[in-house]
Amino acid sequence: MSKFSELINQDQPVLVDFYADWCGPCKMLDPILKQVKDELGAEVAILKIDVDKNQALASKYQVRGVPTMLLFKNGKQVWRQSGVLQKEEIIKVINTA
Repeated sequence: MSKFSELINQDQPVLVDFYADWCGPCKMLDPILKQVKDELGAEVAILKIDVDKNQALASKYQVRGVPTMLLFKNGKQVWRQSGVLQKEEIIKVINTA
């Protein structure tokens, strides 16, 4: 858990994707997040958290459904959204964080 705190406590925005291997929409989100990373590069960090392997973390952030994305800036949660968003929407959120 402390490693997670270190990872989200960065100057750059950190997008956390809570997902599960059995989740269809999560699989649809994967290539979209890759496009976001390709476009923004070092401007954003993207973390993928498997809710089945990290139940305590998912519980701490009250993740009830997957995929759920949380955006952190300097360790503070600044945005949250469940479901699949398009690349443009995700980039817009990151750029306004």
